[in-house]
Amino acid sequence: MGFAHDYADAIMHRGRVPMEPVDFVPDWADRPRDAKFYPGAETLPLPEPEPGAGDGVFTLPLLSGMLRDSYGLTGRRLGVQANTDLAALPHYTHANWSRGTASGGGLYPVGVYWVAGSGGPLVPGVYHYAPHQHGLRRLLSGEVGAEVRGALGAGLPDSGQYLVLSVKYWQNAFKYNNFSFHAVSMDVGTVLQTWRLWARERGLRIAPVLWFDEERLARLLGVVPREEGIFAVVPLEWEGTAPALPPSAPVAPAPAVRHRDAERSRTVLTFETAGRIHAATLGRAEDRPGPGALDAAAAGPPAGGAPVPLPPAAPPVREVTAALRARRSSFGRFDASRAVAADRLAAVLADCAAATVGSDAEGPDGPRLTALYVFVNHVEGVEPGAYAYDPDGHALRLVVPGPPGPFLQRNYFLSNYNLEQAGAVLVPTVRTAAVLDAVGDRGYRLVGATVGAVAQTFYTAAAAHDLGAGVALGFDNISYAEELGLTGTDEAALLIMLLGHERSRPADFRHEIA
Repeated sequence: MGFAHDYADAIMHRGRVPMEPVDFVPDWADRPRDAKFYPGAETLPLPEPEPGAGDGVFTLPLLSGMLRDSYGLTGRRLGVQANTDLAALPHYTHANWSRGTASGGGLYPVGVYWVAGSGGPLVPGVYHYAPHQHGLRRLLSGEVGAEVRGALGAGLPDSGQYLVLSVKYWQNAFKYNNFSFHAVSMDVGTVLQTWRLWARERGLRIAPVLWFDEERLARLLGVVPREEGIFAVVPLEWEGTAPALPPSAPVAPAPAVRHRDAERSRTVLTFETAGRIHAATLGRAEDRPGPGALDAAAAGPPAGGAPVPLPPAAPPVREVTAALRARRSSFGRFDASRAVAADRLAAVLADCAAATVGSDAEGPDGPRLTALYVFVNHVEGVEPGAYAYDPDGHALRLVVPGPPGPFLQRNYFLSNYNLEQAGAVLVPTVRTAAVLDAVGDRGYRLVGATVGAVAQTFYTAAAAHDLGAGVALGFDNISYAEELGLTGTDEAALLIMLLGHERSRPADFRHEIA
């Protein structure tokens, strides 16, 4: 049993046994930038995105659109809400910029690199996406795709173009310390799922790889492994790309980015537990799980009583791109006087149940890793109570009868939501220990990415159905396990997702910039 089991247990119990350092206070005045900065690197502006489908292959305008609609800044928001950062938002240096992808604490620590090969629209090399400029910073010139192929190992489709997702830990750890690894692994999942939803609408395919030689890619990107983890590689099917170079064995000296990120914080702290879980989950291509490896970690049949049928899912009122633009956290703006229509809840549940990372460990026909529970407060035609969702029967199964509002609020640690005002609170669970037993400690990153993918699907589906949404981590996980009858099982409740109507005519300011 590896360290990931211990870390997962500490995460589950942190509401009752605080994680060290218990007296930690973030130094907001010395916080890091919310994106990496490479002084001296040339920034190339990305072209205007092109509408329509992609005929199964990416082009530069399509890639530009996917990056902008996922991690690019699309507008400034200044709405009166209940989150703790409200007082700072009028100041430009603390502005709240909207993005299509959700991120824990609004910190956005994921970095996106493009390893561009020959046959593409740019000089081959390594580029870093600059979200504030919506451009690409050229960090290295030269064909290095064979390095990526070598890091990925055998058995994967060839590609000459790769997106690489990394996390600079300090961008999140300055606030969340040892909890940060848990949070950023979900952030990777939100990015990947935004891309998958966006690409699917245009006939494109996103199939991330999570098992590879991480240290080899860190060397190529010029980052220190203990400071920046490499979490995913996404091969792209590209228009007119030349045949990919075969994998290469490491050479000396290996090609590597020489530009270095300029850190703004004067003091950068490290956290022992976060460092240990990073080291425990380092990837190697030869450890990639084989077909069927995750079958033993599949979500079990839904619990509860007789099925309560749900109506057919309502059609969305917004397509994916518009939903990503409209997505936001509701922060205390829910209105219990307007019940959620059952067909809208049914649509959101169905979308969330179908969400997966689609990684190399899962394959196209892999097992469903998540189960869904829903606490119903105010849903038309559904009695209040806690239910298990049956995705195959498209029904709810009662677990605990009665209004759940007092339980929900009593076990929420923050003051930015009144959970009883939400129409429903969805809870995804994963059999975390079973995933780790099946594929090893690297599986913790898969667990986080899977839950992040569910959260991003939830936000997007809620916006597509014109509903408010919020996702939170600040709750007592063990109390939820006890309430849902999961004590003694390996199902872990890792998120709560609030769904409902927002109050009408809110005090708001919104300025679109893209």
